[in-house]
Amino acid sequence: MNTPAPIKAQSCADAPVLKERGQREVFCGLTGIIWLHRKMQDAFFLVVGSRTCAHLLQSAAGVMIFAEPRFGTAILEETDLAGMADANDELDREVARLLSRRPDIKQLFLVGSCPSEVIKLDLARAAERLTTAHAPHVRVLNYSGSGIETTFTQGEDACLAAMVPVLKESQARELVLVGALPDVVEDQAVTLLSEMGIGPIRVLPSSRAEGAPEIGENTVFACLQPFLGDTTAALERRGARRITAPFPFGEEGTTLWLRAIADEFGVDDATFARVTDAPRARARKAIENASAALRGKSVFFMPDSQLEIPLARFLTRECGMEAVEIGAPYIHRGLVGPDLALIPEGPRISEGQDVDVQLDRVRAARPDLTVCGLGLANPLEAEGLSTKWAIELVFTPVHFYEQAGDLAGLFSRPLRRRAILEQGAAR
Repeated sequence: MNTPAPIKAQSCADAPVLKERGQREVFCGLTGIIWLHRKMQDAFFLVVGSRTCAHLLQSAAGVMIFAEPRFGTAILEETDLAGMADANDELDREVARLLSRRPDIKQLFLVGSCPSEVIKLDLARAAERLTTAHAPHVRVLNYSGSGIETTFTQGEDACLAAMVPVLKESQARELVLVGALPDVVEDQAVTLLSEMGIGPIRVLPSSRAEGAPEIGENTVFACLQPFLGDTTAALERRGARRITAPFPFGEEGTTLWLRAIADEFGVDDATFARVTDAPRARARKAIENASAALRGKSVFFMPDSQLEIPLARFLTRECGMEAVEIGAPYIHRGLVGPDLALIPEGPRISEGQDVDVQLDRVRAARPDLTVCGLGLANPLEAEGLSTKWAIELVFTPVHFYEQAGDLAGLFSRPLRRRAILEQGAAR
């Protein structure tokens, strides 16, 4: 049943998009620091924001108060917000104190927040000033993690896009994998490609500054995440060329993603089959076992992470689900177009959010599963609807063959849990 379903004459690539602009329910881009600081071993993320920003990071990261994580907050006090103190002087002092205490830092990110943007604190100029002061030991960059106009995964996009202009120039033909993944999953991707004879392979972001990729007109890159629109544009401005493919979720998505890269590097069919046949078979079996509870069930995606379209492709094509609506905060057709083209015509495609209106559609449709943010999940559960936290799909290893069964399991678990609760209530 997990064999990709036949595609109808038309797909969601041709579907009209319902564009909504209203109240939104999303985390801010600061959330991206939680996985980026684990990935980049010699980087530090200094949020220029309020105590609310600090509390968000502390609670979301689950870091003990006496730990030394690779992120922190330069608190904007009332005097800063009122213009009674020079925030730049205070920022310089905090950065100098931090770097004197943490000589292991090679990259320092000044991360803007809602408060710093409201008072128009120019962090780009501050980053240039601090780079001059602390070079060559530390490079200081900046990006916005504000949630005023963005969704939470755009924090990673803004961070990686800020790194691209300072990457070294290279004319070598290399493959760059773009997007932060857990090390174990990244290793799987690199191993599969290396076994096909593809290389050199670089990763953005790299675990250390010295291992950062070099970019030029002979660079080709493949995105690992569908929310990297700004990073893609920045790489293309440097002359790099993107390999277009569906995203590597599930057996089908992973195979198509690998096949697109293999074609770019002239890998023959026999080599591709030798490398992928065994993991493909394992993935198909794992999906079949994990998706039994999903077959024939309906799913409704509220806009949250920008993973919605590739995940909907996985659930409808490989797990036998029917999508009622696929909502995304922003639809970058250049990135998710290949996934849209694989989803059979039928579900409503929506971009942006008007949360009350969308909740009305959820209640009218009564889907078997609603994928949504944390703030909406509990109220919907109280109304008898099964939900899946969208943010868990970002924090959990879900890419490539070996995680395909786990990905299906993340969606089937809420349905199995509700079935057990209903059986208990009936006794």
